[in-house]
Amino acid sequence: MGDSTVTSLEDRGNTAAPDSLTAADRAGPLTRLRTPRRPRLWFEIVLIAVSYWTYSLIRNAVPEQRGEALRNADWLWRTEHHLGIAVEESVNHSLNSVTWLITGMNYYYATLHFVVTLGVLVWLYRRHPGRYAATRLVLFVTTGAALIGYYLYPLAPPRLMNGSTFVDTVLVHHTWGSMASGDLKHMSNQYAAMPSMHIGWSVWCGLTIFFLAKAPWARVLGVLYPMATLTVIVATANHFWLDAVGGLLCLALGFAVARIWYGRLPYALPRIPEPAGPAASPKAYAP
Repeated sequence: MGDSTVTSLEDRGNTAAPDSLTAADRAGPLTRLRTPRRPRLWFEIVLIAVSYWTYSLIRNAVPEQRGEALRNADWLWRTEHHLGIAVEESVNHSLNSVTWLITGMNYYYATLHFVVTLGVLVWLYRRHPGRYAATRLVLFVTTGAALIGYYLYPLAPPRLMNGSTFVDTVLVHHTWGSMASGDLKHMSNQYAAMPSMHIGWSVWCGLTIFFLAKAPWARVLGVLYPMATLTVIVATANHFWLDAVGGLLCLALGFAVARIWYGRLPYALPRIPEPAGPAASPKAYAP
């Protein structure tokens, strides 16, 4: 009798997965969209490429309202002075005096926000496929909110303010850097400083690495990356530090939308392991 009981329990365990899969397959389209699943590589490559192209196109198509952007910058700078938090100019001048450091920051500003973000997306796709779509949704909503900000609140970066003594570090040190400096300035909207997507994207990367990476050193890098990015955007006079606050607000909206859509924060969703056949261990499915 004991053997038959054990056999019965094993049979139930073996049939549980097919039943659940059948239920998922029979669910409505909305439920299927909300269910963590393995992303399709070709679709993600096309989606990310088209999304980044669209983001760049819309950002640069926003009217360059120079007069309003300069007035907003003057107001923001005066407000920071009244609040006693106007530290950008001091940071800009101090770090500009260290040539090798500010040159490295110019290249950092121009490249890492894209390279690191793409690298984290690839890592998510490979190691955390069940959490990929939800975490990617956070990034997309954050970026979409930023585009609205560029349109509603044009803002000149500190280096373009009238009568300011901020140093445009790319021009002074003759480095390849900001798309809004030198001969590249005609290819990019120079007055789209609020919110800072360097901060929005870097904090997204940092949180994703911190919550999902296992190696302690990787989690430390996840914390340091957005802090370094904040230093860079201020030191190169491309942003006021309050632009970073705008980036964080956009990111918060992204997490809120993902939480509402999936019912949980992206990092709490199941991981979904690599296919290992019918004998895959249940432990592999733990988040």
